[in-house]
Amino acid sequence: MKTRIDKRFEALKSEGRPGLVTFIMAGDPNLETSQEVLKGLPAAGADLIEIGMPFSDPMADGPSIQLAGQRALKGGQTLAKTLAMVAEFRKTDNDTPIILMGYYNPIYIYGNEKFLEDANAAGVDGLIIVDLPPEADDELCIPAMDKNINFIRLATPTTDAERLPKVLENTSGFLYYVSITGITGAAAPDPDRVAKAVAAIKEKTDIPVAVGFGVRTAEQATDIGRGADGVVVGSALVSVILDNLDEAGNPKAGTAKAVHALVEELASGVRSVKHG
Repeated sequence: MKTRIDKRFEALKSEGRPGLVTFIMAGDPNLETSQEVLKGLPAAGADLIEIGMPFSDPMADGPSIQLAGQRALKGGQTLAKTLAMVAEFRKTDNDTPIILMGYYNPIYIYGNEKFLEDANAAGVDGLIIVDLPPEADDELCIPAMDKNINFIRLATPTTDAERLPKVLENTSGFLYYVSITGITGAAAPDPDRVAKAVAAIKEKTDIPVAVGFGVRTAEQATDIGRGADGVVVGSALVSVILDNLDEAGNPKAGTAKAVHALVEELASGVRSVKHG
């Protein structure tokens, strides 16, 4: 059975362009603002949406996303509230794919079976769990697939030809290619090198490949989009939220609009690319 992710990438392929994948942290800087940002992302041009699950020890995240997670946790964000955000979003949007991204610990505490049931009921389409390797697929990956939830794996510049088949084995929806070696938002990716890496991966799999880590501008999104099925932007959007907080850490009026304005710019860059 096809998921919303499968359908969206099929639609993008028929349009002959890459997709824009936007990341926000659930509950940052508070639940109300986060929900407002989420609701407006599709209209601003997001084709798929990743929602971060706040965690106290995010090993792969750079400063921007780490701080976003801290703000969310300080504001009382929980995994249950994150699932409720998705359910609220689904009241007005039944088409845009939603992927939850984060770490295994909060899910393990929540309870794997209960989490998958609740995620499915809320309208979650995919999971990216950074610290669960393929060797642990029985833990969450395969049970998620049984619920028709895509399990999206990450590949990096250090994923060699010997490791790649294992990474791809139970990956579905799309493969997330990490464009740089390091943490999120740390450096700008090299479009030519990324395109070659994506081409090499696509020789081994038919699933779409989205590229993230380090993409911050419409120009970068355009350049990366030429060689990828999707372009992921996270730290740049989270930074807009930070820039719109007052001295007390509360969001100023227009915070959501500021995020959506950047998404519109990024979307214009991605949509200018024509594949084939």
